[in-house]
Amino acid sequence: MSSTKISADDKSAAPPEEITEEGKTKKRGGFNFPSAFSILFVLTVIAAIATRFVPAGLYSKISYDSEGGMLNLTHPNGSVDVLPATQETLDNLGVSIDIQSFLSGSLSKPVSVPGTFEYVAQHAASFADIPVSMVEGTIEAVDIIVFILVLGGLIGAVRATGAFEAGLFALTKKTKGREFLLIVAVSLLMAMGGSFCGLEEEAVAFYPILAPIFISFGYDAITVIAAIFLAGSMGSAFSTINPFSVIIASNAAGIQFTEGMGWRIAGLVIGTIVLLFYIHWYSKKVKEHPEFSYSFEDRENFQKEWGVESQSDEVKNFTLQKKFTLVLFAFAFPLMVWGVMSQGWWFPTMAASFLTITIVIMVIACLGKKGMSEAEIVDAFTEGSSSMVGVALIIGLARGINKILNDGLISDTMLDGATRLVSGMHGPVFIVMLMLVFFLLGFVVPSSSGLAVLSMPIMAPLADTVGIPRFVAVSAFNWGQYAMLFIAPTGLIMATLQMLHVKFSHWLKYAIPIVGFQLVLGAVLLIIQVVVYA
Repeated sequence: MSSTKISADDKSAAPPEEITEEGKTKKRGGFNFPSAFSILFVLTVIAAIATRFVPAGLYSKISYDSEGGMLNLTHPNGSVDVLPATQETLDNLGVSIDIQSFLSGSLSKPVSVPGTFEYVAQHAASFADIPVSMVEGTIEAVDIIVFILVLGGLIGAVRATGAFEAGLFALTKKTKGREFLLIVAVSLLMAMGGSFCGLEEEAVAFYPILAPIFISFGYDAITVIAAIFLAGSMGSAFSTINPFSVIIASNAAGIQFTEGMGWRIAGLVIGTIVLLFYIHWYSKKVKEHPEFSYSFEDRENFQKEWGVESQSDEVKNFTLQKKFTLVLFAFAFPLMVWGVMSQGWWFPTMAASFLTITIVIMVIACLGKKGMSEAEIVDAFTEGSSSMVGVALIIGLARGINKILNDGLISDTMLDGATRLVSGMHGPVFIVMLMLVFFLLGFVVPSSSGLAVLSMPIMAPLADTVGIPRFVAVSAFNWGQYAMLFIAPTGLIMATLQMLHVKFSHWLKYAIPIVGFQLVLGAVLLIIQVVVYA
């Protein structure tokens, strides 16, 4: 990335310092919080140790073989029964799911069968499995890793043309005094994207275009993350039609996703409004007093990575070529959203679309008398991609933790223990505890679709036993798991923090109040639903 930067305030360019008796300065505090890589490595080791002490166990899993047109029932001992793909088969197994959810592909992952949990032989991970899981987790994440590397190359190419700086200079002149409106617009867009289609992992594409703008407005890295990641996660927590959370969870619970939608919409409105007030309070403080920033000590690194120069005459020359370059760059993002929402795109297709636009921008950069050489623009692409390597590896390492837990066969054991915990509880106590159970399970299984197919066929019938509608249990699933995903190091947040040079401890300081709010709001809405419908 560019080493030049915009300084919102000269005094904000240095980390917090205090004066010693000798007249020298030193950084406050003697403890440096571990980096994202260290945190994930320690969690991987802890996960491996857990496989030695937590008993291994499995539920029977039912899945649909589209080629054979049959249901496969895989038992804990590994044997497989081939069964007719009928509603009667599911009813006999106690799986309260419409067979069409399997036949249509809505449920493509194996679904847990209630009442089938069995302890199996221990599958303890060895210390040799730790680096292997880290490598294999990275391989499993290769689709998003390639997307991130292409994204980095696109950013590098655009920055090399000077289009970022020129466009930013023009934007800051037009938005002076109305900067927070951009935060509102971005937050609302992300909240809707999260609620409609689970726009979270794809959101990494928005940091490069918004981080330089937020810097120029005098905001910090945490403000950027709050407006994009936190707003998107809030939207996903209160999903309306998100196929990766509420729809798949409803299918796994055997109900229509439209049940309980009014409550989710109400929660989305309340949650988004409160989040906007929280972001406004924090961003206003940072803008007025940069040293208030929770990530102040890393401010210089953030600005060095994402800041752009905006004072030279060359920057002020917003040529037609630069305008067209920025139009192409900006076009990549609505194109991605359209592809995800209406065409079923996933990371390979998104990466291909970004790469196509990058190639066009690189060709344009080489045109004209003052055009860049082929070597210069290729080097810019390579440099941009290399700056994203750390971010890409973080995603793979996080998946390695889940691989250790799954290969150790202790995820189902934790689910069975959680089931036993809430069994026998009634009414409001049951539903609030269920939400807290999903909060804890969100750390172990940070995938919303993965946790849905594992847990909802088990948990939804428990709601029946206490006279609570299943859609309330689906709400408990959404609101509990996503409160954890705001901060779970096994989720997407670590890659985001790595990208924007924010320490995990600094993010926790900012995000914990929102986690608490999410749990309290969720508990209140759940209790009201129980009182109304039970």
